[in-house]
Amino acid sequence: MITENLRRIRDRIKRCALVSQRKPEDVQLIAVTKKIAVPLMREALQDGQFFFGENYIQEAEQKKDELCESVGLHLRGHLQSNKAKTAARIFYMIQTVDSLKLASALNKHLDSLNRTMKILVQVNIGNDPNKSGAMPEDAEKLLRQIKALERLEPLGLMTIPPLTDNPEMARPHFRALRLLAIELARKELFHDSSRIELSMGMSDDFEIAIEEGATMVRIGTAIFGQRPQNGGSAVGR
Repeated sequence: MITENLRRIRDRIKRCALVSQRKPEDVQLIAVTKKIAVPLMREALQDGQFFFGENYIQEAEQKKDELCESVGLHLRGHLQSNKAKTAARIFYMIQTVDSLKLASALNKHLDSLNRTMKILVQVNIGNDPNKSGAMPEDAEKLLRQIKALERLEPLGLMTIPPLTDNPEMARPHFRALRLLAIELARKELFHDSSRIELSMGMSDDFEIAIEEGATMVRIGTAIFGQRPQNGGSAVGR
């Protein structure tokens, strides 16, 4: 099932990219595995899926220990600065940097590990009180502050638009994030301002996000089905 779902999603990404006159290889699939068991992740790995999105530090740490170096974990959930030490060790990318306090904590722990980390700045593009992220008007200041932190490589922006039953309602938010990223890139505020990463779009709206310029789409339900609702551990052997 996982293999079939992955191939179906990859086909949809390819078709949408081509229709949008973009290269399919410029859109990276992040398989969201929050509350998804390790055996299912291994099935995805066998089909060539390397990048996985996690929300919770403890769950991600357990999975990283089981899967070792065979996966690249992206943190897509809110990160508290007191969890930065673990995050600096286990993640390939953190997509939810939204404050100087968090960025500084990550930089400190990365320095002790002698490593750098790719990050995205999370922007609350819809000014949604239920979402984390820097306000759009504060993104430039935050990126300028991050540029002074040698262990962080800000590659672009990430957003989660306000919840809606109509995926088309997310389009203005995706477009706004892309335009904001272009403005910030002109000021050379990214690690490589010629290649901006835009993480936006999930199972219900990823095709719209690709049309609006997404370079990463975060898809879970369309690959793994509905997640367990009992709150139990999804980590298994």
